[in-house]
Amino acid sequence: MAEPEAVRLYRTVRLIRRFEERAIDLVRSGAIVGGIHPYLGQEGVAAGVCGALRADDIVAGTHRGHGHVLAKGADPARMLAELCGRENGLNRGRGGSMHAADFGVGVYGANAIVGASGAIVTGAVWALRRRGGDQVGVSFFGDGAVNEGMLLEAFNLAALWRVPVLFVCENNGYATTMPVDGAVAGTITGRAEAFGIRASVVDGQDPEAVRDVTAAAVARARAGGGPELVEARTYRFDAHHTFEHAVRLDYRDADEVARGRSRDPVAIQGDRLAADVRDRVDAEVEALLAGAVEFALAGPEPDPAGALDHLYASGLVARAGSH
Repeated sequence: MAEPEAVRLYRTVRLIRRFEERAIDLVRSGAIVGGIHPYLGQEGVAAGVCGALRADDIVAGTHRGHGHVLAKGADPARMLAELCGRENGLNRGRGGSMHAADFGVGVYGANAIVGASGAIVTGAVWALRRRGGDQVGVSFFGDGAVNEGMLLEAFNLAALWRVPVLFVCENNGYATTMPVDGAVAGTITGRAEAFGIRASVVDGQDPEAVRDVTAAAVARARAGGGPELVEARTYRFDAHHTFEHAVRLDYRDADEVARGRSRDPVAIQGDRLAADVRDRVDAEVEALLAGAVEFALAGPEPDPAGALDHLYASGLVARAGSH
């Protein structure tokens, strides 16, 4: 029997929240080298959007991409192993935090290039449609990406060719430390509307609101309505990157952070469930992640001799010293 939608959405936001908290612990212990960009506070966007997609629909995300990967259905254990750089990770430890991908569940990768997901998804969905499929794609990006030429080019092409892409802007108010009001002239929705793309705004802290807006947009896109943009207004609870835990950058005051944290997507969705159901899901998520940590830390580290393997889709093996 299928799990009720409200429970499924809560399970997803809770999974992402606790996954990120466990990942931060592993950064502090040194098991994850180089740090991560935590998705804490934005869980409602990934859960709501991916909750409205089919299994064969595709997504691509950002450097803050763990939530997108998990919400689309990737194995948390293999994802955590990927962050730890282990061979049993989603990409054998080669993708890491910012480039994790799982084509088997339609995740065409997190991406460290700001705005790149728009171009990736637009091209991929166009190709799938040329082959006769009816998949829809979702490009996740932040407010800092709306001034990037690559994303605007994707808007243009998607609009011209009526590619079924949902562009999801996770507006958390900051491009690293730059407030959106100091970086974006006009409006985010206006960027899309300039290309004739339908655009809307949604409360990104409410998983069900995000799911409902996404479901309607995806249905229109799948039926031939072309691309749409959704600006999900959200808030990043934690650091831009875990390096901030050490350097303590001073760009948000305590009152602002407290206001942002007062609307927690995990609590918002959890309050819609009976207490016993919520407790059961919490326990199941904890058990799942305890096993994920064990799986990740038990995984073998990559052999340096294979560092040049898997560079080419054709299977061609690069040779050391080749150019």
